[in-house]
Amino acid sequence: MKAETITGDSEQQGAREVELTERVTRSFEGASDPRLKAILTSLTRHLHAFVREVRLTEDEWNAGIRFLTDVGHTTDDKRQEFILLSDTLGVSMQVITVNNRAYRDATEATVFGPFFVDGAPQIPLGGDMAAGATGEPCWVEGTVRDTDGNPVPGARIEVWEADEDGMYDVQYDDDRTAARAHLFSAADGGFRFWGITPTPYPIPDDGPVGGMLARAGRSPMRASHLHFMVSSPGLRTLVTHIFVNGDPLLSTDSVFGVKESLIKDFVRQDPGTATPDGRTIAGTWARVSFDIVLAPVGIG
Repeated sequence: MKAETITGDSEQQGAREVELTERVTRSFEGASDPRLKAILTSLTRHLHAFVREVRLTEDEWNAGIRFLTDVGHTTDDKRQEFILLSDTLGVSMQVITVNNRAYRDATEATVFGPFFVDGAPQIPLGGDMAAGATGEPCWVEGTVRDTDGNPVPGARIEVWEADEDGMYDVQYDDDRTAARAHLFSAADGGFRFWGITPTPYPIPDDGPVGGMLARAGRSPMRASHLHFMVSSPGLRTLVTHIFVNGDPLLSTDSVFGVKESLIKDFVRQDPGTATPDGRTIAGTWARVSFDIVLAPVGIG
């Protein structure tokens, strides 16, 4: 007997595909954790819907498995290729957006990135976090307030950035600590420090994620930015960046981290211009202002 020909858009074929999805989702009904059950059920429905929507071929499915295997093999204790994949697909930013609900004028959050290091040295207000990292000096100042407008004294402010070559200290082999520090806001919520003017750099693109970007015609470049993590008891910890106004990469940031509210004017100063703290700088320098507003704990 000749086998029945089943087409992708036939009613019988559609019923078979739906029945399979329902059978798989029912398999999670015995999960003791309701949240786990909800996540696995929804994940299954969305994955099955994706397969059905694009009519995924077996060759394509196998290629996807090989790609994810390569991502796993590239991941080690110094490199997390799965996070890079999440970042470049915008999933990391979506998770951040979902979990940092908009609240009044609270500063927007963005991606954490892979280069934060615990135990960065403390600097005083007005100190220099560059610590020898190459780049144009940049004076950064602002205030930390809550959403009622009250100053937040003693807020811990972690800052870190790449040097003018687009490299973070941890990417060098000499165990240097540079272009990262922490400081605390003053009694009036104010903070100030010297850093370096941010420059663009590529995410690690020598692995499978870089290959994916190349095939998709996407750039691995990140827009120029300076990282902040700001925390204070009773207030939601903020992880964010500020970006350089005028950077041509703002609209194509490879991890979708740019938000309009985080684009700031880094104003270049001519050589010989007096600095806020009387420091002598032979060449140009820049200055930027960034006022931070922290939401209360429990909001998003």
